[in-house]
Amino acid sequence: MGMIPNYGRIDWPAQRASEHGDTMTTDAGTAVPHRADARRNRERLLAAAISVFSAEGANAPLDKIARTAGIGNATMYRHFPTREALLEAVLGDVYQELILLAEQLMTETPAVNAVERWLRAFIDFSQSYVQLPEPIVAALYDETSALYESCDALRIVAGRLIKRAQEDGSLRADINIVDVTAQASGIAWVTQFSPDKQQTTRLLGVLMDGLTTGTRA
Repeated sequence: MGMIPNYGRIDWPAQRASEHGDTMTTDAGTAVPHRADARRNRERLLAAAISVFSAEGANAPLDKIARTAGIGNATMYRHFPTREALLEAVLGDVYQELILLAEQLMTETPAVNAVERWLRAFIDFSQSYVQLPEPIVAALYDETSALYESCDALRIVAGRLIKRAQEDGSLRADINIVDVTAQASGIAWVTQFSPDKQQTTRLLGVLMDGLTTGTRA
C-alpha cells in the first residue's frame, strides 16, 4: 500500500468566504470576510471526517462528524452539502496520486503489468475507509455526484492504460475501464474485512488471469 499517501497530510484548499456566506457587515456597510474562520471550520471538519471515517467507515453519520469537529450541522452543510462532497475533499489528493501514477505507467512494459500495478493502487485506495467502494462505484454512473468529476478523471486516464494493453494484444478487447474498476472495487470490498493479508494479491491475480489473452509472466 506504499503508493497511497498519508491522508493526514492533505493540503486543504481554502474556500472563498462568499461561497459560504461567511461575511459580516460593518456600520459603514463594508463587507468583512471571515475567511480565517471559514478556513478553520473547514479544516476542523476535514480532520474530524478523517477520524470518524477511519473509525466507522465512509457511511458514518455526518452529524457525528460535525459534533467531533465542534461545529453545528448547518455550518457543516454550508461547507459540504453532501456526503460525497465531504469525501471528495478528504480524498482529493489521493485521486491526483492515482491519476499521476496512471500517467507514469503509460511507458511501462509490458503494458498489462502497468494495468495490474494501477489496479493494485486503486484497490488500496478503495480500502482507505470501510464502505468506500460503494460511493466510488455509484459516482461512476451519477454525473450529479460530487465524486463524479474525480472518478471520471480516473476513468479517462486509467482507460488509456487499458487501451494500450488491448492494442498490444495482451488484454481482452471486450472489456472497458468501468468493467475493470468495478471488479477491482469488489475485491477491495471483500478483502477489507479479511484477516488474510494475501487475499487481495491472490484475487487480483485471478482478475488479471481473466482479463488477459494469454499466460501472464
